[in-house]
Amino acid sequence: MDHILVLYRSKYGATKRYAELLKEKLACDILDARSFQKDMAARYECFIFAGAIYASGISGMDVLRKNYPYIRDKKIAVLCVGASPYDDKAIEEVRKNNLKELSGKIPLFYARGAWDESRMTFKDRTLCKLLQKMINGKDPDVCEPWMKALLAASGKKCDWVDEKYLGPLIENIAD
Repeated sequence: MDHILVLYRSKYGATKRYAELLKEKLACDILDARSFQKDMAARYECFIFAGAIYASGISGMDVLRKNYPYIRDKKIAVLCVGASPYDDKAIEEVRKNNLKELSGKIPLFYARGAWDESRMTFKDRTLCKLLQKMINGKDPDVCEPWMKALLAASGKKCDWVDEKYLGPLIENIAD
């Protein structure tokens, strides 16, 4: 039996980089979540689901929900990756939206990812521009941290991927 499997969904690469960092730190297997088959569940003692945050949703959570009956007795953690700095209120919203019935059973961790509009799909770039336009006229004192981060990153390439964000997750898995 293998010990840990990291299942990730990565659209622009930051989440995959975190999965690769976890592989280095934990000597675990990594797999694109879309390739997971329920018969793989018996081979692992621990599952880490890693996905990017899009509009308060975590990519790949459908794989967790679909396969939860096969892994519910195993150790499970979720790593969400976003472009904003950590914010308790925002993470609680992400937890509510993604781990409704599982929130007491599955810990959620956050890592800051990357921002590069030139790599975004037309749809993602358009949605971000609309959000930026909507936020741009607001008083900065009433803006949420994610709003400020969105405005600050506009037109820039930013890379915040850092193994330091994985510390709390790694500690949890080691317990």
